[in-house]
Amino acid sequence: MIALVVVLAFLGTGAFWLLYGSDLVRVERVSVSGTGVLTPAQVRGAADVPLGEQLISVDTETIEARLAEALPRIETVDVMRSWPSEITLKVTERTPVLVVHKDGKFIEVDDEGVRFATVSKAPRGVPELKWETSGSGSAAASLRRFGDDRLARAAARVAGVLPEAVARATRSVKVRSYDDISLELADGRTVHWGSAEKGAEKGRTLTALLKAEPRARHFDVSVPTAPASSGS
Repeated sequence: MIALVVVLAFLGTGAFWLLYGSDLVRVERVSVSGTGVLTPAQVRGAADVPLGEQLISVDTETIEARLAEALPRIETVDVMRSWPSEITLKVTERTPVLVVHKDGKFIEVDDEGVRFATVSKAPRGVPELKWETSGSGSAAASLRRFGDDRLARAAARVAGVLPEAVARATRSVKVRSYDDISLELADGRTVHWGSAEKGAEKGRTLTALLKAEPRARHFDVSVPTAPASSGS
């Protein structure tokens, strides 16, 4: 029994030394996967993983927080230890569903309404967010009540659930009020969407309506169970 305790103590001491004292398990490499717009070098630089530190001692949560602050384009990142000497950064980037044109540049917005990057050229196939809330009346009242951030999130929810073919054909998402959102298609046709509620159902209804009424110029899917078209 005493011999067993001695052996276990020896093994425990050896394991402790291996994890915290040995040069065999120190950070030598940082690998990055999942990047698209960002480069692996940008991610590694922002992560600032301490090379040479014991792998077990690396604070993965601190690295995640550092990346979130330095690179808002990153939606999620998994920081993992790859034994014996590597830290792996698995990145998921935000995908723009809208852009906001401002001062000659474009602010990218994801499907949660997060404005995460400013670029000089709008990404292809991403509609522009436009406001129709100026002046008096219900539009201005809606802006005062909800604020532009909440209205932008509503528009992003709409853009985020558009069927792929509709999204590609959409030039802009226009916001007049919280329950008065519309689409302008690239060929000039318009879609009254209404609120952001029941987005998936509205998307399916619009897809069917576009096929059934190819000559129509105006569509209304604000009540998806009773759609309408006009201007054929």
